[in-house]
Amino acid sequence: MASFIIRRILIIIPMMFIVSFICFFLTELQPGDFVSQYLENPRISPEQIELIKERLGLDQPPMTRYVMWLKQIITKGDFGYSFAFKRPVIDLIWERMGWTISIALSTILFQWIVAVPLGIFSALHPYRMWDYILTFVAFIGISIPNFFFALILMYLTNSSGGLFSSQFIGAPLTWAKFYDLLQHVWLPIAVIGLSGLAGLMRVMRGNMLDMLGAPFVNSLRARGLPEKQVRKHVIKNALNPMISIAGMELPNIFSGTVITAIVLNLPTMGPFFYTALLNHDQYLVMTFLMFIAFITQIGNLLADILLAVLDPRIRMS
Repeated sequence: MASFIIRRILIIIPMMFIVSFICFFLTELQPGDFVSQYLENPRISPEQIELIKERLGLDQPPMTRYVMWLKQIITKGDFGYSFAFKRPVIDLIWERMGWTISIALSTILFQWIVAVPLGIFSALHPYRMWDYILTFVAFIGISIPNFFFALILMYLTNSSGGLFSSQFIGAPLTWAKFYDLLQHVWLPIAVIGLSGLAGLMRVMRGNMLDMLGAPFVNSLRARGLPEKQVRKHVIKNALNPMISIAGMELPNIFSGTVITAIVLNLPTMGPFFYTALLNHDQYLVMTFLMFIAFITQIGNLLADILLAVLDPRIRMS
């Protein structure tokens, strides 16, 4: 088990180098750069534009800038400088990463707490009224775009979005502010988690139906095992594919809810990333993509470890 975990951790290192290369040259494909916004400004001469490029290092060849950026990350932990915000990129990332991860983890927890029991219930009562109702609700959840569902809930609850009321924004953390957070945070969790919840419920239902018809289930029943014990074995085997999916949930929530975060006025990385793209803030964009890739690697690592704990066949292989 220890060697399995060490191998999986060592795989992350070359993968991050590959991702850094891809992120850099994908941002290079974007037309223009940060200085392009000054080209149509008559107050800024071409000489001043060239001076700005030289000061920001944008006059260097792409490969040279990539090697310099990678060297700063490895030797100093420096991910570059934000052109638009005039601050180190890592500081800007950490300011919003806390809220981003908190909302993402809360959303995943909400999805699993609701989706797994509903999927089990639906599979144990197939093709009955409640199964059809849950299936219909799941299809609605998958079909409605998150940002549209956010607008509907904001209208019904008369909410303006955000995580705090106006009087608590920027105030120190108190019990009153924490209670106010609880009154607001359910909205983004419900909106962001809806489509994933519906998908997980359908996957759990399908896995359960497959397991209920498997030969080992008939064998357990033939040996006289109580139905309650049989269902425990079925649920345990049906959860294996779900754990594999869980490793991809964090990056999906980060990357798939940018518009929703803008609509809900959330202090997360989504709107920040969108602004960085508009401003051609290259190092901020690349660092955000690197963090998404790293979180994906960590999510897959945790999913593999959990699968190895639950399934002895993976440990043996």
